[in-house]
Amino acid sequence: MEEKRIILLEALAEIDDEIAEKYLEGTEITVDEIKACIRKAVISNKFIPVLMGSAVKNKGVQPLIDAVCDYLPDPTEKNRTAFQKVGEEEQQLSLIPDPKLPFVAYAFKLDENKHGQLTWLRIYQGELKKGQLVHNCNVDTKSKVPKLVRMNAGDLEEIESIKAGDICAMFGVECASGETFTDGSIKCQLTSMHVPDAVISLSVATKSSQHSQQFMKALKRFSREDPTFRVMKDPETQETLIAGMGELHLEIYVERMRREYDVAVVLGKPRVNFRETITKVVNFDYTLKKQTGGAGQFAKIVGRLEPIEPEEELNKEFVNSVMGNSIPPNYIPAIEKGFDDMLAKGPVIGHPVDRVRMIVLDGAYHAVDSSEYSFRQATHQAFTEAFQRADATLLEPIMALEVVVPLEFQTSIIGTINKRRGNITNAIIDGSMVTIEAEVPLALMFGYTTDLRSSSEGKGEFSMEYKEHKNVPRDRLQALVDEAKKKTQAEAKRNSNI
Repeated sequence: MEEKRIILLEALAEIDDEIAEKYLEGTEITVDEIKACIRKAVISNKFIPVLMGSAVKNKGVQPLIDAVCDYLPDPTEKNRTAFQKVGEEEQQLSLIPDPKLPFVAYAFKLDENKHGQLTWLRIYQGELKKGQLVHNCNVDTKSKVPKLVRMNAGDLEEIESIKAGDICAMFGVECASGETFTDGSIKCQLTSMHVPDAVISLSVATKSSQHSQQFMKALKRFSREDPTFRVMKDPETQETLIAGMGELHLEIYVERMRREYDVAVVLGKPRVNFRETITKVVNFDYTLKKQTGGAGQFAKIVGRLEPIEPEEELNKEFVNSVMGNSIPPNYIPAIEKGFDDMLAKGPVIGHPVDRVRMIVLDGAYHAVDSSEYSFRQATHQAFTEAFQRADATLLEPIMALEVVVPLEFQTSIIGTINKRRGNITNAIIDGSMVTIEAEVPLALMFGYTTDLRSSSEGKGEFSMEYKEHKNVPRDRLQALVDEAKKKTQAEAKRNSNI
């Protein structure tokens, strides 16, 4: 104990001058002084307390609860910022834990209960009362709160109101995790409006058709709980696809379906979410001209496609630079919709298009034959034709990989990372262990768990998180294009046989 106490005091002395002075002078440092120093260091993000215990065996639970009170900031000591959308930009809004200010709360957890969905709320500002009308800022809907409860483990205590700085739960309001509620007088969100795109998807289906209802219920619940978990239908194969931030992310939800809903599923092959983009500026000048018995179709658009550099932090941009009235203003939204249509499925291998700017400079219309449909179709053709001339390439998701293994296995683990086109960025040695940091393409990381275990005698562990999308190397690009062509041809053959 004395040894650990000295380590604690030395750690505090590095971040607090008063403790350092007393420690060097050999003056006794009281428990209250230590607690006050830890609290100040925790609030300034310089110190992380670690406590040991077991909730199952009720060991160390009370010290943990005491530590929450002793060291963590109360609502008045923590700056909380919400985001208001003004035009296309986000503006910050400071929240003050005052019950007299407009109500703002955050839904941070969902539970299923015999009474329906139970939504856990943290009240950041204002006061929430039973029967009050609340506004969901994420989906712009209003709901009445029929029931409010205070949670105490599994026990529910019905309450009439709850104030800023407290946590409660409400019944009877359909919402998703991560959504913000207000009283309607202000509109803001407590998390940024940006939710990262999924980097991996795979098809799922129930082994038995009698479980279909439970299967869809589980998917609906999971997508509400987690905004990075997506559920969609493949328009070509009609398969149900789930998408998320990595292989482990999706494996957890598949296991939860089995455990919580008793639904066994069949999984398809994982599909990495590539992005298609261009690498050079190209001009386009396209005229759509079709004449039938009645009114025809006419639309002409002139402009250019150009790549958006990663540092611009934009996924797409439509720019209207038409001078005069060569294209009437009421047709410009149709051109933009046509541009958005083409971003959903690119012409290279059918993945979404990213980092492309479309600038419309000129065009022409016909008083009778032109329509919104004509300009939308003209945009489709102009985009496809220009995209193919713009040295199209693919962007693949790059993951930040962290591997922790005993030092003796460092060389072999670096070999497994290099084999997957990984780029080692750092290696930190701590005693007998080494932490290897690298950037690796997600497409080459499937099955890495088995590789790591065999290379480290089961003593290694790793974690990954999405970092960015980067250009696919040219040799790999051609292999992906050929693979996509074979798949398209196989599907066409299968459809023709049907």
